[in-house]
Amino acid sequence: MAIRMPNSSDTANKVTVVIPNWNGMAWLERCLAALHKQTLAGAVVILVDNGSTDGSLALVRTAYPTVRVIELGRNTGFAHAVNVGIGTAETPYVALLNTDTEVHAGWLAALVTCIERAPPDAAAVSSQMLMMADLELIDDAGDELSWYGVATKRGHGRPERDFSAACEIFAPCAGASLYRRDFLKAAGGFDEDFFAYLEDVDLGLRGRLLGYRYLYEPRAQVQHKGHGSGILRTSYVELMTRNRLLLFCKNVPLALLVRHAPKIIFGQIYFLFVYARPWSSLKGYASFIAALPGTCRKRREIARTMTIDRAALSALLGHTPPQPSLWSRVRARVTRAFGVRADA
Repeated sequence: MAIRMPNSSDTANKVTVVIPNWNGMAWLERCLAALHKQTLAGAVVILVDNGSTDGSLALVRTAYPTVRVIELGRNTGFAHAVNVGIGTAETPYVALLNTDTEVHAGWLAALVTCIERAPPDAAAVSSQMLMMADLELIDDAGDELSWYGVATKRGHGRPERDFSAACEIFAPCAGASLYRRDFLKAAGGFDEDFFAYLEDVDLGLRGRLLGYRYLYEPRAQVQHKGHGSGILRTSYVELMTRNRLLLFCKNVPLALLVRHAPKIIFGQIYFLFVYARPWSSLKGYASFIAALPGTCRKRREIARTMTIDRAALSALLGHTPPQPSLWSRVRARVTRAFGVRADA
């Protein structure tokens, strides 16, 4: 079933929009209303529901009956939900969209135009995501990854005008991006062991290993609340701690792991201190160890199909230490706790 949008054109029926939902009722009305106003006609919209209990499904079925709903019955995580939606898509392109977004009218058209003008190795296009609270500031202009394990939103908090040029990026943000369906199939989709968080960075890195690249399209604008559909902080810390390690262990050749081990280890220490939830971090480490057998099996397959050389891979990831510095965070923590400066 398809939402018929105004200003139809010959680009119809090229895109499936997959929206994973978990108790996102507060955002769904705004999200779906904006999709209904797209200038690109004929997009199929699929909402994959992770066992919502907030009335989300009743809202969608009443107000947007043309949206196809897939009920999973429980919270299976972002990665599994989008994989289910992708698996039912029959269009050449699949757009992923978070519930806490409001897309501009030309969003889909800009993404499709960009990817159709790009060479086949351009596997996905990332949107210009703007902060919903201040539309002059960037929320995300593509994702980046460093050897310290820092996955950052490119341009976060900076003026939108500074990111008005299309360019190549490290990886797309799955909160609002368009993918070639053939690429998603070739890469094996999102890794469901991640459950939530960093699964899009993981997919982006795996695609890089296969020789694909990604683009940023500033004309595809999206307003994003950010963590509007997030989970408890303790669960966030546990998942991020585990997934940051899975990301490296699964995808990076041993020689590069050894070469960048000091940065990787420092990153673990940095986040252990910054999160300040040692029990959740320890649970993340335990979860990582439990996932190692399956991760090693995936690692062997990834190594077998890898086409990028090690030097190029090493250069793809950033080398800048996390900011603010660990020492500045220690000083701030001591000042708050004792009312004195750590270096006094």
